[in-house]
Amino acid sequence: MTSTEPGVLVLAATPIGQVDDAPPRLVAEFGRADVVAAEDTRRLKRLTSDLGVTINGRVVSYFEGNESARTPVLLEALLAGDRVLLVTDAGMPSVSDPGYRLVAAAVAEGVRVTAVPGPSAVLTALAVSGLPVDRFCFEGFLPRKAGERSRRLTALAAEQRTMVFFEAPHRTAVALEAMADAFGDDRPGAVCRELTKTYEEVRRGGLRELAVWAADGLRGEVTLVVQGAPDAPALDHDPDVWRTAVAALEAEGSSRKDAILAVAKRAGVPKREVYDAVHR
Repeated sequence: MTSTEPGVLVLAATPIGQVDDAPPRLVAEFGRADVVAAEDTRRLKRLTSDLGVTINGRVVSYFEGNESARTPVLLEALLAGDRVLLVTDAGMPSVSDPGYRLVAAAVAEGVRVTAVPGPSAVLTALAVSGLPVDRFCFEGFLPRKAGERSRRLTALAAEQRTMVFFEAPHRTAVALEAMADAFGDDRPGAVCRELTKTYEEVRRGGLRELAVWAADGLRGEVTLVVQGAPDAPALDHDPDVWRTAVAALEAEGSSRKDAILAVAKRAGVPKREVYDAVHR
């Protein structure tokens, strides 16, 4: 289909386990789309077969390896008036999956972007973890290299919101060990494995305890949920105290910018005051 008006980019959530969790609108969108961009076309074929859906538009692959090259092609189709449906292997596109580049490109060109809400490993894990859900942040996958992973976790040590991570099953034990080192052995966490699937398992406990449990190896998709840090004590209104606190955070791996912001929050003062004290 071509038109003088831009088309629509539809981001559609797909089941993370049970095919029955597919939202009804997903079935309708498969039939309406001029183009279906899929992370794995083989998985797409299995999903549509299970749903009893026929795709009328053309199907193209859109995954990490070709995302940069394929984005302009899909944008061209959108600008020509096509309805482009983007799906990934599981969950919502763009959430640690392909999609962000295309969304950003479409928004920049004034193309309408909408979504078919549905299954999400992030929210499902958070909901069943038993940890606080009033404030949370999603941190995606941790770096694979030990040094980078340690620095990332050190920077998150004072994060007070509940944190959600994705992790590969063969790296889960190592990730939990690193979290225990950065956050403390007894920081509450939950390992959510194979969510909504036949062998779903949620293991709760302190981070070191969970690391020991995971050391024998895990299988399946893993989502980690970690409770945030307790409230840090307030700091005196003393520039010398601020400088010491900033230096301590930097020694733990935080950037100076992040350290200054954290100290300013604890002291209840504008970050500019802490910046001036540090650079004075």
